[in-house]
Amino acid sequence: MEKRGTFSNLWLAAAFIAPQMLLIFVFFYWPSGEALYWAVTLEPPFGGSNDWVGLLNFQTVFADPKYWSSVRISLAFAGIATALSLVIAVILALFVDRRLPGHQVYKFTFFLPYALAAPAVGLAFRFIFSPDAGFVSAINRVFPDIWNPALDGYDAFALIVFAQSWKMVGYNFIFFLAALQSIPRSVIEACAMDGAGVMRRMCDVQLPLIAPTLFFLIVINITDSFVDSFGIVDITTGGGPARATDLMVYKIYADGFQGKDYSLAAAQSIVLMLLVIALTVIQFRYVERRIHYS
Repeated sequence: MEKRGTFSNLWLAAAFIAPQMLLIFVFFYWPSGEALYWAVTLEPPFGGSNDWVGLLNFQTVFADPKYWSSVRISLAFAGIATALSLVIAVILALFVDRRLPGHQVYKFTFFLPYALAAPAVGLAFRFIFSPDAGFVSAINRVFPDIWNPALDGYDAFALIVFAQSWKMVGYNFIFFLAALQSIPRSVIEACAMDGAGVMRRMCDVQLPLIAPTLFFLIVINITDSFVDSFGIVDITTGGGPARATDLMVYKIYADGFQGKDYSLAAAQSIVLMLLVIALTVIQFRYVERRIHYS
């Protein structure tokens, strides 16, 4: 029979949960409430009283073609970066799971990118893929201007996709490796004895068994692509060239802190929050139905 922990003193239970509830209120509910209030009012950039405008800020946002461009770019960025990161991570996890020589070192090395902050990743990729330095400059000397994120929007978009994918590979790798190692070795050995090769075992046995982990990582990666990509974009491309990398999260910053239109930025942040929630609900509503947990 399952035993459940109980508190005879409600004040003691409240004392235990109070710090967590305080953190949630201060860093989530309070900012969200302020953003919602600013979204339905006109917030003066240099102080003063707010004027109630209702849904005018949202109407302005939805009537702006530049905003819809940032939505399309953000959706493409999230989809491509998530797919690339998951594919690379599962391949690395499959190799480490085979216990090749040095696999313990690989575990540590592959996880390191996730320990870096997004601005640090952006700074590293900005220099690594600079068209005027490093190996890219050698390629540009042979094929002039084949790579120039400062002038070519597709190159700039590819740059932030590479940076975001590289940042998340380590996180995905750890979960994939843990899921693969939870599969009984007898199952893999039985498949090998039946003549199934590495690819056949991966496609027919291992990937279906780690589907719950894959679903979890899809949700986490898509969410991270929408909310934690600001540092990469700000350091590498600054939203350019010609708004080719102007993601939703970066447009909020540009309109709010550079354009001093706090109410418009607040409305965009509310829309971004609702979009992330909607995507998560869709994934749990439709994608999770295809996942088998037992």
